[in-house]
Amino acid sequence: MTHWAERRAGESIGTLRIRIVPVRQFALYLRQLGREAYVIPHRILPPYHRYVPYIFTDKELASFFAQSDICRRWARHPIRHLVMPVLFRLLYCCGLRVSEASHLKVNHVDLHNGVLTVYSGKFGKDRRVPMSEEMTNRCRAYSTRVHAFSDGDSYYFGSSSCEHPLHVKTVYSNFRKFLWDARISHGGTGKGPRVHDLRHTFAVHCLSRWVEEGKDLSAYLPILKTYLGHTHFRETAYYLRLTADVYPTITAQVEQVFAQMIPAIEAPHEGD
Repeated sequence: MTHWAERRAGESIGTLRIRIVPVRQFALYLRQLGREAYVIPHRILPPYHRYVPYIFTDKELASFFAQSDICRRWARHPIRHLVMPVLFRLLYCCGLRVSEASHLKVNHVDLHNGVLTVYSGKFGKDRRVPMSEEMTNRCRAYSTRVHAFSDGDSYYFGSSSCEHPLHVKTVYSNFRKFLWDARISHGGTGKGPRVHDLRHTFAVHCLSRWVEEGKDLSAYLPILKTYLGHTHFRETAYYLRLTADVYPTITAQVEQVFAQMIPAIEAPHEGD
């Protein structure tokens, strides 16, 4: 009866719960209506593991980027030494999702105004992402070396020919190597740090800096929401709680302004 609810090879706990929970809830609903229905026992449900994002320190980021700066080209990726230093800085400095960075094309990167255009992000949303002057200058130098003769449809971070986007496995394997070389411990599968934690770190660092500068978070939080491409405020509000947890010294300021707005909430999903 419950064989279909068993975990499949290569299936994550989260995916398994997504398959099981709606069926169980529907059966409970049918019972409330007086219908006969088999309800999957609660004990069968695998425990939900909530990943706690890893927030890099400034020192760790400096060490990580230093390792990306000295990486060498690979035979299967001859422009690796040019791509990686810029790619990982963009993930952190602009809070991009990996898929958003890997699918950027040359004509999506406005080097004159220092603005990225992200097309078809999560939930199909498009947005414009301003870059800092330093990040813009890095992209200008990178474009001069890699895309001097590229057309607008070439992938900004691609394979040797830039005809195809950089594969996520390539990004992850480089990420793990730079972590190792920077002496940043990795807890293993499902424990992080993950590449996506660079985006989490960006958000937390932004909020902590704004608090320290005395900014009005009620005014700045919508800016962060738009910048990150979030659909719902709760996705951005999560970072308020995370920021207070990571930086206890500013907990009072955060909770004073948002005590009623950020009750205990779950971490956002991977693509948030």
